[in-house]
Amino acid sequence: MSLFRVERRSGLPVEEVWRRLTDFAAHGELVPLTRSRTLTPGPLGVGSRFVARTGVGRLGFDDPMEVVLWEAPAPGRPGRCRLEKRGRVVLGHAVIEVYADEGGGARVVWVEELRVRGVPRALDPLLALAGRRVFGRVVDGLLRGPSAH
Repeated sequence: MSLFRVERRSGLPVEEVWRRLTDFAAHGELVPLTRSRTLTPGPLGVGSRFVARTGVGRLGFDDPMEVVLWEAPAPGRPGRCRLEKRGRVVLGHAVIEVYADEGGGARVVWVEELRVRGVPRALDPLLALAGRRVFGRVVDGLLRGPSAH
């Protein structure tokens, strides 16, 4: 499995950063050739499922995910969400954490462990580099807000 980490700071309040980073439909708008859709109704939390579809027409794959940990930020405690990737192509998990900064902003830490079926483990460093770039761009876009995507 390839492991990568993305860290960012924002001047936005921690609650707003959490809301933006857990808007999973918006994630797909920031990844080329990808669309996300929620599969479960109601508020987000443990058990929420969604799928990211990447491709063009019939050529593509689904990346189904499920929220297995959901702790919204609270005074003195960071927000923490863990997603399990349960697809036929993409496997692994992502942990998204949002910490309150002392200056009133927030710090984001996104750690993902990723495996793509059929990709040799020797290519894990390349996969980690691609993941860091793609998800760094996703986090940056989400922090900029709706007008950016």
